[in-house]
Amino acid sequence: MAKKSMIAREVKRATLCDKYAEKRAELKKRINEGDMEAMFELNKLPKNSSEVRKKNRCQLDGRPRGFMREFGISRVKFRQLAGAGLIPGVKKSSW
Repeated sequence: MAKKSMIAREVKRATLCDKYAEKRAELKKRINEGDMEAMFELNKLPKNSSEVRKKNRCQLDGRPRGFMREFGISRVKFRQLAGAGLIPGVKKSSW
């Protein structure tokens, strides 16, 4: 289980990213057109409002590593749930 503060920080990043997404896209468009003032405005936005700073975390326990994008959970939880038969269409392989 991840620390509650790390999960809360990630939630904060996601909300900031959503809040500033339109403004950030508009400023980047203006920068590509050659507007230098837009670059200074972009630098004034919060750093955590950038999409790049978000980290994939397990939806169940917040684990940051071993994240499986297809299911949205970590490899540890995936193995537990798949072994218990709780993930539809997934079963343990044997040959």
